Amino acid sequence: MSKHVFLTGPPGVGKTTLIQKVTQALKSAGTSIDGFYTEEVREGGRRTGFDVVTLSGKRGPLSRVSSDSSTSRCEYRVGQYIVDVVSFEQLVLPILRNVNCGSDAEKKICVVDEVGKMELFSQAFIQAVRQTLTGSGTVVLGTIPIPKGKPLDLVEEIRNRKDVKVFNVSKENRNSIFQDILAAVESCRK
Repeated sequence: MSKHVFLTGPPGVGKTTLIQKVTQALKSAGTSIDGFYTEEVREGGRRTGFDVVTLSGKRGPLSRVSSDSSTSRCEYRVGQYIVDVVSFEQLVLPILRNVNCGSDAEKKICVVDEVGKMELFSQAFIQAVRQTLTGSGTVVLGTIPIPKGKPLDLVEEIRNRKDVKVFNVSKENRNSIFQDILAAVESCRK
């Protein structure tokens, strides 16, 4: 029996778009839902980084393209991006901690988009996600990257959990898979 739902697929295939559609549908139905997603930041047609956007509308930087002048301090890098772990933690950790304290009869839903390389620089995030997955009162609706290069421990842990249903999103199925994801989240809440 699944308790959580995760989407996986190549970058740019539409995982976040699907998460946003499912979130809207659940909100319209009056479901208690919180969490965050990541959004591209573009300037002059090119991607300059990613922001974390919470479902309550707060926004902060997750990463930015590095300018070579900022190499002095300790930094977390993924490719050309420098990850702002402090900003990420300030936005995301309160949501994950808060969702775990609920004692509602109805299960809350927590959107975690995504559990990826940039987010995993935060040890506190890893811990909070594990707690949310093992807690009984929360359904996690999240995204994980497809396996590429060195496996990411938490990502593989999620992918292999017996209580997680993973949907593989592709260009072929992304327009027809919405109902299935929504139904899976609904059944996790029962």
